Amino acid sequence: MKTFNEQVYDIVARIPAGRVATFGQIARMIGRQRMARFVGYASNNKASWHLPWHRVVFKDGSLCGAGFFEQQYKALRAEGVKFTKEKTVIMEQFQWDPERDAVPMDVRDLPLVF
Repeated sequence: MKTFNEQVYDIVARIPAGRVATFGQIARMIGRQRMARFVGYASNNKASWHLPWHRVVFKDGSLCGAGFFEQQYKALRAEGVKFTKEKTVIMEQFQWDPERDAVPMDVRDLPLVF
């Protein structure tokens, strides 16, 4: 049985470039719909820093805290994600739908490049 964090990491690893998922969406996908905050806590684990956390946003499309905001904004723009004037993701267009945007490969299977 995988831990909560491991289940979160499995989902974050599958968010394709050019798409975003919300903390709540990830929590619902693992059957823990009221644990969105804990999905955020999972991102603070050094063991998960290789995952595409920049693709995880708040439900209104807003980006994470001040320390990560610019990095997240630039990374998402580089992947083609579009924003409103207030710098929130246009969720109707870019929110990940796992059935529509299937990703056959886990990004953790790719070689690390430094």
